[in-house]
Amino acid sequence: METALKTEAEDAEPVSEQSKAPAFSLPPKPALAVPKITPAHLSSLGIVALSLTIGVFLWWVVTEINLDLYINFENVPSPQRVFTAFIAHIQTEIFWTHIGVSMRRILISYCIAVVLGISIGLVMGRSRIARAFVMPYIEVVRPIPAVAWIPLAILMWPTEESSIVYITFLGALFPIILNTLHGVEQTPEVLVRAVQSLGASRWAVFRHVVIPAALPSIAAGLAIGMGVSWFSLLAGEIISGQYGIGYFTWDAYSLINYQDIVVGMLVIGFLGTASTAAVKGITRPMLKWQERTR
Repeated sequence: METALKTEAEDAEPVSEQSKAPAFSLPPKPALAVPKITPAHLSSLGIVALSLTIGVFLWWVVTEINLDLYINFENVPSPQRVFTAFIAHIQTEIFWTHIGVSMRRILISYCIAVVLGISIGLVMGRSRIARAFVMPYIEVVRPIPAVAWIPLAILMWPTEESSIVYITFLGALFPIILNTLHGVEQTPEVLVRAVQSLGASRWAVFRHVVIPAALPSIAAGLAIGMGVSWFSLLAGEIISGQYGIGYFTWDAYSLINYQDIVVGMLVIGFLGTASTAAVKGITRPMLKWQERTR
């Protein structure tokens, strides 16, 4: 009898263990995707480094020999002087204040331009009446350079800060509007009709077909608008600013401080490049569907 009970207990043990086991198992957590550095990336980086090295070397040569062959490099500072001046400036608080003020102006004006520019471009692209009504204003105002807006902007806005933000906003607005409009107009009509035949509403067509199809052009407009906004910002800072990297560059010119002029120019270039790269990095995840369709 005892032997039979032990046998039944031993046979029941696996059943009890299986009953304690979970009914399902969670899938393993995906490993973090680490960007792969391919030989093509290394080759591109090498070409970029070589190009910059050649440029700096040529700069050093023409300043060392004081080249004066139609273009006069006699007063152009050498790379060593510019680098020394840059190291000295980054150790001062006022230099970072100039950079911070310019970045704040860019952020405010560019964000406003993105919201209004994309909205206006989308509406103009889907509405013939809106396009006919708004386009004349864009075509008249768009060719006006940023410098020409400065006197009127100072009269229109209560402070110099707001006038500079307004000028910067105008510089970024028009490229964003026109590229968004172009993207919407290039939406394949066959896709729109296919979705409508399935019973989609106008809002669904707009959200799931028009906007995704226009995203590549919108992303291009955002990158172009960032570059133009820096150009417009510097024009405003040179004329009416008290702080900012544009004011720093113009003040160096007024004081005949040649190396600081080049420092300001290079900082502007690097900030503009970094800002455009940031815009491309933000918009890249929205365009992953392009990679899947290739």
